Parts: sequence; C-alpha cells; structure tokens
Amino acid sequence: MNNHKFVVRKAAVLGAGVMGAQIAAHLINANIETLLFELPAEKGDLNDNVTKAIENLKKQDPAPLSVPARAASIQPANYEQNLELLKDCDIVIEAIAERMDLKRALYEKIAPYLAEHAIFASNTSGLSINKLAQAFPENLRHRFCGIHFFNPPRYMHLAELIACTESDAAMLNDLEAFLVTCLGKGVIRAKDTPNFIANRIGVFSMLATMHHAREYGLGFDVVDALTGPLIGRPKSATFRTADVVGLDILAHVIETMRDTLANDPWHKYYAVPGWLQGLIETGALGQKTKRGVYRKAGKEIHVLDLARKEYILSGGVADDDIKELLRQKNPAGKLGALRANPHPQAQFLWAIFRDLFHYCAVHLNAIADNARDLDFAMRWGFGWNQGPFETWQAAGWSDITGWINEDIAAGKSMSDVSLPDWVREMGQSASQAADRDIQGVHRTQGSYSPSANSFRQRSTLPVYRRQLFPDKLLGEQAQYGTTLFETDAVRMWHIPGKSGSAGTADDGVAILSFKSKMHTIGSDVLDGVQQALDEAERNWRALVIWQTEPPFSAGANLQKATERLKSGEPPSALTVLAKKLRKTAQSAVLKAARSLNLADALMAGKLAEVEAMVAQFQQTSQDLRYSMIPTVAAVDGLALGGGCEFMMHCDRTVATLESYIGLVETGVGLIPAGGGCKELALRAAQETIDGDPFPLLKNYFQSVATAQLAKSGEQAKELGYLRHADQIVMNRFELLYVAKANAIALAEAGYRPPLKARSIPVAGSTGIATIKGMLVNMREGNFISEHDYLIGSKLAHVMCGGELTPGSLVDENWFLELERAAFIELLATEKTQARVEHTLKTGKPLRN
Repeated sequence: MNNHKFVVRKAAVLGAGVMGAQIAAHLINANIETLLFELPAEKGDLNDNVTKAIENLKKQDPAPLSVPARAASIQPANYEQNLELLKDCDIVIEAIAERMDLKRALYEKIAPYLAEHAIFASNTSGLSINKLAQAFPENLRHRFCGIHFFNPPRYMHLAELIACTESDAAMLNDLEAFLVTCLGKGVIRAKDTPNFIANRIGVFSMLATMHHAREYGLGFDVVDALTGPLIGRPKSATFRTADVVGLDILAHVIETMRDTLANDPWHKYYAVPGWLQGLIETGALGQKTKRGVYRKAGKEIHVLDLARKEYILSGGVADDDIKELLRQKNPAGKLGALRANPHPQAQFLWAIFRDLFHYCAVHLNAIADNARDLDFAMRWGFGWNQGPFETWQAAGWSDITGWINEDIAAGKSMSDVSLPDWVREMGQSASQAADRDIQGVHRTQGSYSPSANSFRQRSTLPVYRRQLFPDKLLGEQAQYGTTLFETDAVRMWHIPGKSGSAGTADDGVAILSFKSKMHTIGSDVLDGVQQALDEAERNWRALVIWQTEPPFSAGANLQKATERLKSGEPPSALTVLAKKLRKTAQSAVLKAARSLNLADALMAGKLAEVEAMVAQFQQTSQDLRYSMIPTVAAVDGLALGGGCEFMMHCDRTVATLESYIGLVETGVGLIPAGGGCKELALRAAQETIDGDPFPLLKNYFQSVATAQLAKSGEQAKELGYLRHADQIVMNRFELLYVAKANAIALAEAGYRPPLKARSIPVAGSTGIATIKGMLVNMREGNFISEHDYLIGSKLAHVMCGGELTPGSLVDENWFLELERAAFIELLATEKTQARVEHTLKTGKPLRN
C-alpha cells in the first residue's frame, strides 16, 4: 500500500513566455515557492530574459498576480547555471514553444536533475503526450503527463489533465487533487488526441463561424455582435477572442489539426484562412501587437474589412429582430425560430449551432470520456454559459437531432457523415421513474459515455468531498440542505448528515443565504440576519453567511422598493493618489454602484427613516461581532459597501482569491455607515506599534476615499478589509467547506466573543487637519471639486474620531454615531442627492 502523501513544497516552470510566466504567477498566488526558467541572456546577467518576464507580470491586465508585490517571490533561473535547483522541486511544468523538437531537447537536458518523486508535466496545448513521453527517460515516464492550463491561468477555471500510457494512476489522482484545491482548477481528464477537448471543440467552432460568416456575407464585428452574450458566450465572442489568444497561436492550433487529423470528416476545413495568414505575415498578431482583426485608433475601434482590405470604423450590430428572438427564454423555441427565419443572421446562427452539435456528437467518443467532461471543458475553458450538449438537450434533443439529420441529407451541413447511433438512442426517454421525461446525454444517473455505453457519475476522488455544491450541469437541481426558517429576504438552513465532518448536521453549523437581487442588504435582510443570530445562539454552534451563487453582497439597499443602480463610476479621487488610483476606483463602482440603492422616498427628504435604517444596519453589524456563537463570512465575488461591512464584522472571513472587496460609498457622494469606518479606525488602533493610529488610518482613509476595490482576496488584506487571520481559498467550490471548517474550529476552541472595545485612541484634530491639508491641495489643483472636498472632510472627521485631542479614548458607539451623522448630513446635501439621482437614472457618475 502506498502511504506517500503528495506535497508540493517547491515548483518550477520551464519557459517564461506568456503562458509559462503566468503559470508561475499563479503558483505564487497559491503560496508555492516557484522557480521560473528561461534561456540565458546573450550578454550581461544570464537571468535578464526571465527577470524581464517577471517584471512584465506586474504590468499586465488582467493581472496574473494577486498582488504585484508577489512578483518578487518568483525565483529567476536559467538552463545554463541553475539546473541543480530542479532537484528540490516536487513538480516541474514545461511551457516552452509548441515544437516537438524543442521540447524533446529540453527533456533530455533536464531529466538528470529531476527528483525521483517529482511530477513532470507539459503544458502543451495539443501535441501528443505519448509522443512527448518518448523523449523522457523510460524509468521516469510513470511521473510524466500533460497539464493544459487555459489563458489567462489565474482566471480560467479549466485544467485538462492528459495521461501518457505509462502515467501512474495514483500520481494522476494526487496531481488532480493538487490542481483542484491548491490552484483552484476544474480538472477534466482528456484523452491524448490532437488539441485535447476544449481547443478541439473551441477551434472547430471558430472555424465553423468563419466559414458561415463568409457564406452569409457577415463582417467580423457583426459576427462578434451575434456570437457573444446574445448566445451565452463571453463579450470577446469570436474574433476578439482570436485577437486575445494571438492570431499566430490560433493558426498553430489549426495547423496541428490539419497535420494530425487527416481522416477527420471535417479535415478540409482545418486550414488557416488567407486573410488570417496575411495578418500574421504583416505582424498583426492581435492584442499583443495592438493590431489583428481589430485595432484601436485613438479612442475608436477599427475592424478589418475583407472586401476593402483595410480597417474601417467598427459598428456592426445584430439585427433588432434577431436580438429579440435570442432573448426569448425557451431554448427549443429559440433554435427552432432561428432555423425557420430566412434572415442571414438567423441562418448563420442556426448553422454554427448545427455544425457544432454535429461535430461534438461524432467526436465525443474519441476525445472525451463522457458528455459532462466535454460540456465543462467548454464552460470552464472558453467561458460559455452552457456546453454544446447542454444547449442541444435544453432545446429538445429529438427535435434538434431531426433537424441536423435533415440538413445533412440536404447537403447543408459542413460534413455529410451521419450522426452516431447513440444520438438517436439518447432521444428515447429514460427508463428510471425520476428520468422518464428526460431526453439527452445528461440524466440523474450521470452523463453519457459512448465508449462505456453507460452514464458516468462524477469523480469520487476524496478531493471532491470538499465541494459540497459543485458546479451544476443542465437539469441538476442543487438541494441546499434543510430549511430552518425562510423569509422573502433570507433563508437559514443546514446540511443533514450522520458524521461530524464539515457539511453535516452534527457539525452544528447553520448557514444563512440572502435572497435579494445581487444579495443587497435592506431592512428585510437585516431582520433576517438578526433572526438567524437569535436562532443560532439558541440551537447551533456557529453561523456561516454564504450565498448559493456569487456575489457575496453588492451592498446596502436603503430602499424598500427593489430598483437598484445598474452601474456607475466614482467621482474623481479625493487624495494625492487620485490619478494613480482612479482606474481602480472606477472599476469598483462601475461593477458595483449597486451597493447603494436610494428610493424616491429618500430623495423626497425622509431622512429620519433612513437614519433608523442606518442605525439598524450598524446594530446588526455589531450583533455579528458580539454574538455568542462564531460567525464566518464566506465571500466569493463582490463584497461591496454594506456587504464588505458585514464581512468585516464576522469573526472570520474565508474568501476566494477572486473576491472583489471594498467600501465604495464615496462613489455616490456618501461614506460607509454600517460600521465600516468604525472598524477601520479600530483596526488602526489595534495594529499600531507605537500607539499612534494615524499612519495606518491614513492608508485606510485613502482606500475608502477613492472607493478603491481590492481586485483579489490578497489585495483585500493589503487594504485592510481582510485580516491576517482570514483565509484565501483558491477554488470557489470549496468555499463553503472551508468556511464551515473554520466555524467548527472556532466553536471547538471554546469560542467567546471579543470584549467590546471601550478605549480606542483617536487620531483626533491633528489627523483631521493633516488629511484636510491633502484635500486642500487637491482642490486647489482642481483634482477634486468642492463637494469632493466636503465628502473627504466628513470621512476624515469620522475616521479620526472627531475634533478630539489626539490619543483621546472613545468607545465603538462614538464612531458609530459619527458615521451615522456624517452619512445623513451628506445625504441631506443637494449635491449628494444630485449624484445619487443622476447615477440611478444614467448609470454614470456626476462630478459636481
């Protein structure tokens, strides 16, 4: 029996190109000591090439690093001086150019330096893993496999795991567990076929889209307008995605399919279009060269016009009737209407769906174990809302099958190959009572596997026990435990079970989930939280706040009506860091001005009602802090404004790496008033070394005044929204498990709430004067308006504890009263009301 526990203490990445450097960055995000190798520089420091690649990580957007400072933790290395360092590595990932000869030569060079237990994996996007394995020493091949990360590695959930013939089964299981928990990936076991699963299907989909775009005379920008969010795919759609990936990379993948799939029924379409080859030959490779299918000219976006052979202003749109058709909720009606509609855009869309379904059905058996793996590969690797088989099944399996067959017979399909026999069989209703009305490949008993001619259940590897509610497939309804109580605003529940592990009734942990849109917090949610705390104190050991879907909370909803802000940006920044931080602040509230929702009643001047709601919010925050049972916030996605304040008052926060956290109220002319200002002032006082809270307080002030959004869980720690003891989880599907484990640990330790802070030293009048001095300079330099100055001054007054002698001692209520008063005073001003009203109506900021 193998009792070896696989642990990754140190990793190495070979190749500091786009993918290699970003894989190294994500390993560092996961707190894994990482070496990044590159060819030695021809002159000067031999590590110059890799050092430049590491520095470039700090400039990229979206950011590969959770915080820029982590770049310093990547250890640069080169193949001439540093191969000995590989002996200490537990996993080595090769990510050099997609050339078999170069990879083989590198394998021969580094193999003598690999530890006996080390896993060696290639990040190839489509080369044969078995052929690569032949370049590896025979005695080490059991430790060899492929790991195909998707670009950008930090953000794309998919990692394809590909075994060679000799790959050790236990090693693959260990590696899958590492990828899932430590790197946060959704792992799909792919067969060793050209381009594996996601790229094989994704690139065919792009080729089919190019073919039918030409057939129906549609421009690149029109195609992108049709093949993005309108059909459940990313905004980058087709040709913008090609630019992002790199036109040279796309061409390479197409050529791999051409060279390795000679007998494929669609082989004649595996060719790089002439226009694409022409762009590549002129150095127009897409986003990395600032010119590809699209290019930016000043503030304008231009698109290549094939007929004119030049760039023109991009303005192609989807036809209004087609957009209306695509908005209907019935999938069956949608695809049927597209097929019947003679409009070229409708015919184009039906054709790309039809040929995608046809292709997936024919190739499923060769490239994937089952339909679930193929669908998840497209969702996780390409960002589609649904996989191809999910879309087919939702639209009516038998109807779509019949239409595909009709089009094949009529010569309309890109291939005349028949659908496999199993496709017709999937059109028959299931025999089980629970599935009797289900047609298609996804059923209660699992997803269909043509090779096994049976339905495969999900993986039973131990790592997946941590995913209490994994990503759902079409038709899967998650059963979120047993309800303890439920209102229109919240639901309190628990997970029944027999053992005492996290996720069972015996663990004594209750869960609270919000039901409001974007999980905003109004009086009804506040009532629900207080009721949940009462119930938890009576009958449960701990309370976890977790939402069944992100976001955690878009903030305080101060209206009884449900209309909320659609979007918005903050006004210009309020500190000397204004220019530097403005983009961050704008990004924060652009995604999240949902954090403050003020009803018409507020604009009519009902401030007393608002003040009562603010007081209720503050009291609920305090109740979370001082409850007799531990409270844990499980944060994924946005935690803004009041959502951030709730999180800050829980005993512990467990947040995913991709959590975007901030107090963004200044974006609409207000300040945080749910205890956020108080909490930051308290933390500054508790964390100070020399007794002076102002240095830390000034940093916190800058974050709040500029509505700065933490763009990762790690950055939230830097900004003070998360504490050092709070935990970052890499895989969002493990979030609830880890949050419950934290709650159990607190309870097991004999939890008692913290003592109420009654002697908080304030920065006082000196701190206020210092901040106002900064604001005056900003106002005089015309960086902020007079009203910006007022907002900043009010914020400084609250966070510094008012006009008191520095070092004066106050309690928490003192800060809460200052918060509440300042919030109401700002809301009473005409300019803040104008900002709120303008943002509600237009979704844009008002500078006044």
